[in-house]
Amino acid sequence: MTPRHQRMLAVGLTTAGIVLATALTLRALQDNMMFFISVSEVIAGEYPEERNFRVGGFVVEDSLEIDGLDATFEVTDLRCVMSVRYTGVRPDLFREGQGVVAHGRMGDAGVFEADTILAKHDENYMAPEVAESLATHVDQQTASLADYSTECEPQ
Repeated sequence: MTPRHQRMLAVGLTTAGIVLATALTLRALQDNMMFFISVSEVIAGEYPEERNFRVGGFVVEDSLEIDGLDATFEVTDLRCVMSVRYTGVRPDLFREGQGVVAHGRMGDAGVFEADTILAKHDENYMAPEVAESLATHVDQQTASLADYSTECEPQ
């Protein structure tokens, strides 16, 4: 094999290796990517059906039902409300009226099956995605959590 052929083979194998490594990296990142979707978008059916995603808002007052490690509650973006079911240890700051981000996917009967829930960690913090979602759907941030519209229906 001539030196020219050896160089061409080395360049070809190096290029193939770089392409393969890039493809594997992009595939791994895509599998771990999780989308944030507002409650209103979930109710409208605008969510990935075969993938996990995050939904955030406030836990609706008087909606939290706890049975051991099982918890069922409703989350609102102050426009629409959806049910969430979670099994596991809940964060210490998780309670009604507080901000929450749930990671999971839609289950049967339109109930969001959360794998993980995150509660806001102080009175001033709100996840940027939650704040942006709420800002697009709410004119007044001071609205009572008990006085939200329930007229959001699946489309």
